[in-house]
Amino acid sequence: MLTMWWPCLVLALLSGLGTSGFPRSSLRQLGKRSLPEGVVDGIEVYSTKISCKVTSRFAHNVVTTRAVNRADKAKEVSFDVDLPKTAFITNFTLTIDGVTYPGNIKEKEVAQKQYEKAVSQGKTAGLVKASGRKLEKFTVSVNVAAGSKVTFELTYEELLKRHKGRYEMYIKVQPKQLVRHFEIDAHIFEPQGISMLDAEASFITNDLLGSALTKSFSGKKGHVSFKPSLDQQRSCPTCTDSLLNGDFNIVYDVNRESPGNVQVVNGYFVHFFAPQGLPVVPKNIVFVIDISGSMYGRKIEQTRDALLKILDDMKEDDYLNFILFSSDVTTWKDTLVQATPANLEEARTFVKNIRDQGMTNINDGLLRGVHMLKSAREQHLVPERSTSILIMLTDGDANTGESRPEKIQENVRNAIGGEFPLYNLGFGNNLNYNFLETMALENHGLARRIYEDSDANLQLQGFYEEVANPLLTNVEVDYPQNAILDLTKNNYPHFYDGSEIVVAGRLVDSDLNNFKADVRGHGALNDLTFTEEVDMKEMDAALKEQGYIFGNYIERLWAYLTIEQLLEKRKNAHGAEKENLTAQALELSLKYHFVTPLTSMVVTKPEDNEDQTAIADKPGEDNYVTTASRAYLTSHQPSTPYYYVDGDPHFIIQVPGKNDTICFNIDETPGTVLRLIQDPVTGITVTGQIIGDKGSSPYSSTGRTYFGKLGITNAWMDFRIEVTTEKIIMGNEDALSTFSWLDTVTVTQTGLSVTVNRKKNMVVSFGDGVNFVIILHQVWKKHPVHQDFLGFYVVDSHRMSAQTHGLLGQFFHPFDFEVFDIRPGSDPTKPDATMVVKSHRLTVTRGSQKDYRKDSSAGTKVICWFVHNNGKGLIDGVHTDYIVPSLF
Repeated sequence: MLTMWWPCLVLALLSGLGTSGFPRSSLRQLGKRSLPEGVVDGIEVYSTKISCKVTSRFAHNVVTTRAVNRADKAKEVSFDVDLPKTAFITNFTLTIDGVTYPGNIKEKEVAQKQYEKAVSQGKTAGLVKASGRKLEKFTVSVNVAAGSKVTFELTYEELLKRHKGRYEMYIKVQPKQLVRHFEIDAHIFEPQGISMLDAEASFITNDLLGSALTKSFSGKKGHVSFKPSLDQQRSCPTCTDSLLNGDFNIVYDVNRESPGNVQVVNGYFVHFFAPQGLPVVPKNIVFVIDISGSMYGRKIEQTRDALLKILDDMKEDDYLNFILFSSDVTTWKDTLVQATPANLEEARTFVKNIRDQGMTNINDGLLRGVHMLKSAREQHLVPERSTSILIMLTDGDANTGESRPEKIQENVRNAIGGEFPLYNLGFGNNLNYNFLETMALENHGLARRIYEDSDANLQLQGFYEEVANPLLTNVEVDYPQNAILDLTKNNYPHFYDGSEIVVAGRLVDSDLNNFKADVRGHGALNDLTFTEEVDMKEMDAALKEQGYIFGNYIERLWAYLTIEQLLEKRKNAHGAEKENLTAQALELSLKYHFVTPLTSMVVTKPEDNEDQTAIADKPGEDNYVTTASRAYLTSHQPSTPYYYVDGDPHFIIQVPGKNDTICFNIDETPGTVLRLIQDPVTGITVTGQIIGDKGSSPYSSTGRTYFGKLGITNAWMDFRIEVTTEKIIMGNEDALSTFSWLDTVTVTQTGLSVTVNRKKNMVVSFGDGVNFVIILHQVWKKHPVHQDFLGFYVVDSHRMSAQTHGLLGQFFHPFDFEVFDIRPGSDPTKPDATMVVKSHRLTVTRGSQKDYRKDSSAGTKVICWFVHNNGKGLIDGVHTDYIVPSLF
């Protein structure tokens, strides 16, 4: 599927010194003359064209945007493109006043070294962005001098996958302003002939669309053009903003006069196989469903809704069962049962009564499902010519029973023994998607992320529809011996109705006159063999239509498919095998100029008389992110965990890998010093001393308390920092420097940076990977009760060792928890729940605290689960274990 939202790869901007000057025309005063329509903040985007050429399902896409700075000073111009996750960027160029800055594909490690060099020079800039379900986002910006023109051109390619009987080009249209010349121009060439072609837009009425859109197809050629005028782009007849904001879809399919089609160009071939009119193979399907406490609420409701719809689509020849896993495993029936009307009605009753509870025992749930499918086959409970499928849905990681991912994978792999596929559906982001994907791939299935949204039930139902109608099993595609080299995957456990098998390779003899391919598979009634004969003279005749064929398209299709499959195999390979697969995929990525997970595109662009370097990377589904992230990360995390203590004092833990937060208080007497962080490997220790309100008793822990002093020590650097609400003292025993909160100052030395921002905060960094922020809270000096206090925030801790401990430090390591049985609490606005964490069962309360990093006065609300009794059961030991005699 060509999800052509405008293409995305993770983009990191970094500046680095270079020799190329920034071509600037002389600044011109534009005065008060009228500006053309579509000028926003001095920038006119006067042309945007999305050009698509599809040849035999292989799509070559070029997005070109041209802009001019009509202001009287330099302005920043940005170029944003959402592109399909399945696409590979192949080129990007930036042209300013006729001077072109091209992109270069490099091995990722080489590009990363270039980035790290820029980091060491303090010249990083920009953010990385990634985008939702089907898309990735490519973003680059550049300063353009007054009167200068800039052209951005991004090229990407992908193989369109047939999905539910059609190929789709999905284009995200969002120019954000009126564009004088806006055009989507798609040309499609299919040697099999085009059977249907359509296009539609979500953002424009059919009346307006009709005059801006043209679409036609005849024989092998199809064309779609969308060229809205300025008036058609307006959100209303007199408006100056654009209504072009939504999805533009092009769908098509090809003629299926024969089940397969083979094409050969320049010694490379591609074979498409999608037979029609075959009876559906009966299926034996077991649904393994996670009902742990984290599935509470909308997730479990949507799962029930989807399963009920799936039951409506079951055929009477099918056999099914449900397995539910939480802390334990339960089944609907002891064995698979036929999908008779009576059994389906009973199944609906069972599904309607599914409830969430307990923890997550993935291992036992899957093994029960495997045993059930194999037993049904061995005991002849299911038709001989049927196929078995195992589908698991989970929203979290295993945390009871066997919970080691590698061991679960081994157990499941050994149990299935290659007999049937496993499909893993991961619900949401709080799970180890890489684990689910690896386990599915090594069992001839696939993984799919189900996004937490209002349509999650439709996503689940949609996946089932993809696998609901198997037409063939154990499909093998054979070619003449010794005639083919570098063949892509040619055996598939299933062929599903509406999909397509694609195999590509290289001919040993490019002067071959004839070519034959045999496809064998097991059907619902008998075994089938399809033979495809290829006459090379006919192939030469097809090549004469060069107007629609771009270059060596089959060779590039073969390279794309080969890289895609090598990367897939690499996910569950180890040792020498993984190194070999990596080397092959890297070599092809560099040769064919593809940005893949092993390569990066480096673009040098002019920036204030220096060169700035942009790096585009390819993220994976396991690195799913939805918001801006730090520049150039070698592996993205779903969210950056943070830890802080502020206020009374409230300890806040945003748990790594969880989209949730835990909080607790420590109630101690003023003067008590607590150990917050201690890492014997890095030598870093952080302590904090508690103060109370004015006039509070030093022996009472019942009043409001805060942190009034913080101590930060690095033993290996012989450096310490004492922070109070009045001053900051830093250095070593021999040389101490004192600063006040009225100063704005930065202190640096090798491996250390301390910045004090007047009356606001201070930032302490120990190299790359340890970063603290201290917030100063000031109150009215004459306030009768309250006094100034400090907040302590851990912004980055990934360089801290696994031995780190302390009230905050112990949470730097991964840990898991489950929250369930949510119920009304004593305060109707704050529900209670049961939390299972570190083998303890706790009663917790939903509440909120404040994060003061961005706004030190009002703060930002943080919703969290509050653990009572000084964090008992959550923290290791008891809170008094963390009391120390002094700050240092």
